[in-house]
Amino acid sequence: MPNELVFDEVFAANRPEFVKNSGLNSFSAETALIFGLSQEHMIARNGVQLQLDALNALDGLIADAAQSGLDLAVASSYRSFERQALIFNGKLRGERAVLDDNDCVLDRDQYSDAEWLQAILRFSALPGTSRHHWGTDLDVFDRSSLRGDLQLTVSESQTLFADLHVWLDERMAKDKSCGFFRPYGVDRGGVSPEPWHLSYAPLATVYENALVPNLWRDVLAELGDVLDELNVIDRHLEKIFERFVAVPKGWCPDHYRSGLTS
Repeated sequence: MPNELVFDEVFAANRPEFVKNSGLNSFSAETALIFGLSQEHMIARNGVQLQLDALNALDGLIADAAQSGLDLAVASSYRSFERQALIFNGKLRGERAVLDDNDCVLDRDQYSDAEWLQAILRFSALPGTSRHHWGTDLDVFDRSSLRGDLQLTVSESQTLFADLHVWLDERMAKDKSCGFFRPYGVDRGGVSPEPWHLSYAPLATVYENALVPNLWRDVLAELGDVLDELNVIDRHLEKIFERFVAVPKGWCPDHYRSGLTS
């Protein structure tokens, strides 16, 4: 975590326009980081934006993969609150496709507001709760195996990129994946499985513990009218956090939670 005072000063000078326009004077450094409201904690390298420790760990993972003949590449890394809200609002309004588990497009008219929200959350994080806000999480693929456009689907992970994911499975089982593990490796009935989504455990475990429903409510109240269907979201917020935000502790080895790495 960067120095709190320095981070706050830098954030105040570089606050995104939609935050300035909300009338909010300041966020704490930690809140700004957790909610994707500033990029000041990010380091950009080769088109990838992560926190420095995560970025250095990624370099190690890429080098290890190369030794096994794999070209591990990053499809997505840091994502701001503003970008996530654009995606999420587009789906709420029916301007962006919402898919089911079989990649079929859903008909908005066939769903209640609450059901539609649940369908969106299966594949898209509620803005302010995306792990991509933290600079610790990224989506990966094997560039050498890519054929056509990248889809990032479970089917793709089991076919085109099977070698990469088998290799990652083996490295994670031995705790030799440079601190990266899969928070959405299995289907728990909330977020769809995302074998391509890696999270840098030494940092991510800190932020996931700090993200709670009441903090989300406080931040959204300050930001103002940035999300559609906010009343629907708020009514179901505790259940949303339980089903689509919280990740059981077993997603990474326990020693990362104590700040100890081997």
